[in-house]
Amino acid sequence: MIKLMFLSIPLFFFFFPYYASAAYTWQFTSQPRQCQNVSIDVQGSGQPPYSFLLIPNGPSPLPNNTEVRTIQNIPFPGSSSSLSFNLNYPEGSSFVAVVSDSSGFGTGGTSTPVTVLDSSDSSCYNPTKGIQLPWLFYIEPSNVIQCDSVRWWWGQDLVNGTVNFYGVIPGGNSFNIPQGPLSTNTVTGTGFSWTADISSGTNILIIGGDDRGIGSGGVAPYTVAPSANSSCLNSTSPSSTAGNPAGGSYPTSTSGWSNGSSGGHSNTGLIAGGIAAGLVVIVAIALIAFFYPRRRGYSAVGRPVNVLHDDEDDHGPHRDAPHYYTPEPYLVPDPTIGRTFEATSTPHRPITMTTADIPRPAPRTTTRKNAPPPQRRTVNIIQHDDAGPSEIPMRAGEPDTIELPPAYANIRPAQRPPSTVPTRTTASSTPALTKTTTS
Repeated sequence: MIKLMFLSIPLFFFFFPYYASAAYTWQFTSQPRQCQNVSIDVQGSGQPPYSFLLIPNGPSPLPNNTEVRTIQNIPFPGSSSSLSFNLNYPEGSSFVAVVSDSSGFGTGGTSTPVTVLDSSDSSCYNPTKGIQLPWLFYIEPSNVIQCDSVRWWWGQDLVNGTVNFYGVIPGGNSFNIPQGPLSTNTVTGTGFSWTADISSGTNILIIGGDDRGIGSGGVAPYTVAPSANSSCLNSTSPSSTAGNPAGGSYPTSTSGWSNGSSGGHSNTGLIAGGIAAGLVVIVAIALIAFFYPRRRGYSAVGRPVNVLHDDEDDHGPHRDAPHYYTPEPYLVPDPTIGRTFEATSTPHRPITMTTADIPRPAPRTTTRKNAPPPQRRTVNIIQHDDAGPSEIPMRAGEPDTIELPPAYANIRPAQRPPSTVPTRTTASSTPALTKTTTS
């Protein structure tokens, strides 16, 4: 057991950096509704000041696809960990939110797309007037490909100061896109190349900004295309984060409020939660190590189940089987057969049926107490002859002949005549001869 506990300690310290990196998180404290105040709250040991980035996601629900949503980077007041602002997005639209602190962009985590709920107030936007961005960026080739180089470019005369790009993966990582050496040509303007170290199939929002702030160049959604090259991917590559996204509880449809909890990059829990989880793992392994040998030893000396309750040492109180399991000997009936006969036949096969009363003798041995007296029963004995070819049916009017086999019922031992004793003739029993003389 102690050995297993020591083995579990390295596992805890292996996962400890993951929990330790989750210094703070954030969540919505009110429902995001059209033209209503929305509140969020930060928990944990972040480094203020904080900022809240609001990014439009998906098409506009307004007529003619009029886009009235702008990217907004809203700072928290001072070193406060709470923020309330007016959401000027129309109902039915969605957005993705990112929280950052002074240590870097996206350190608080990224939400999944959040749907704006309805309200009776729609005065915060003009549904017929779309927004106008000061500049736009472009991509060459036309899509982001896994581990492939892509060129971001723009019109240099439209930007103000330094251009910056950001990558936002809904429900996952948010990060700065590193800017390589700038180059200019007559076809693609000014730009730089970037290798997309992101797994294929990942949805990502690319945001362009300059000195006027994040989002001054707009936002463009992409899905990373597959590639045979995966050499750029490693454990630090941006990706969607397993578990629940950042933002806590927020709606994912206009039908109501959906439940979620904190997640995303660097916001999967607090350090205390990581320590508690590690302790739970250690205690669980210790309990398993403690009970497993005991369970194994018990099963080694356990006795097999005997359904007849028979003891292996032949000295138990249940050595004799229950009375309903006691075997009963098969009794052979007395061969004495009565002499009552009844002859029957069928149209195709002659039979001889003998009905006799066979007395059932009393059993020789029995293990039951108070056994019932022997009963007499009637036995029907049917004797079949060998089947032969069917006889030709008789013509009408002729008597039917039924042949029965010999019954051997009248065979008796031959009676011998009474023994006679020969009579001996003596002179006394022989009549006297008369002698005649002539005188």
